[in-house]
Amino acid sequence: MVRFRSDALFLIAGPCVLESDALNMRVGDHLARLAERVPGGIIYKASFDKANRSNIGAARGPGLDEGLAALARVRERTGLPILTDVHLPEQCAPAAEVVDVLQIPAFLCRQTDLLLAAGVTGKPVNIKKGQWMQPEAMRGAVEKVRSALGKSSPLATHRSSLAVTERGTFFGYGDLVVDMRSFARMRAACDVPIIFDATHSVQQPGKGAAGASGGAREYIPPLAQAAIAAGADGLFMETHPDPDHAPSDGPNMIPLDKLDALVERLIQLWDLTRR
Repeated sequence: MVRFRSDALFLIAGPCVLESDALNMRVGDHLARLAERVPGGIIYKASFDKANRSNIGAARGPGLDEGLAALARVRERTGLPILTDVHLPEQCAPAAEVVDVLQIPAFLCRQTDLLLAAGVTGKPVNIKKGQWMQPEAMRGAVEKVRSALGKSSPLATHRSSLAVTERGTFFGYGDLVVDMRSFARMRAACDVPIIFDATHSVQQPGKGAAGASGGAREYIPPLAQAAIAAGADGLFMETHPDPDHAPSDGPNMIPLDKLDALVERLIQLWDLTRR
């Protein structure tokens, strides 16, 4: 079973939303090669449905059945563990039959039925912190999942079965701010590994073309480095071979050909700050 490590840097990475098999596999193959150099390993991430897009006409992805089949093909080919978002309680059980980790989107981190359904599967769960929440407020979300995990298997309640992801907080209009104190505060409050979302922390909701989300990907490297120095255990970074033409979150994704060099610097920084 996948564990969220706190003794070695790990990475959650992949395209924002599932696309063609060719694209999904291209990213997966690249991440599988990179994983050999990442001490804590890489978890492949892609969404079968982007249920929280800004505009009604925005591309959402292939849907549950087709999406899970696509994720299964990536898992079989690359050998990487797989993470995907779930948005409804009834999606948790079928998703858990295919993927290794369930992820709760930030906007849904207080949805009790969803959190409990994710926990009942017995799979590891990554909960993203709501953009409006103080770090300590995530304790309740963790306790909900943990209570359901305990019913599935007492061993599943181990702290490495759960993680909380910092993805920035709204303090103004159209931008998020990352408070570097959040990593220590959430770890103390929740007693789980803490992940930094370097992708959505630089998102600019509503500031893209036609009201879509924009982003400032140039700030991904400095924020990721700051987060590691401030104590983040793992990193979440969406990546794409051609972010400017990605169907979702392109402006805040790191280009695939820039990923390896950044990850290598982050590994060095992680080691340096943990000595």
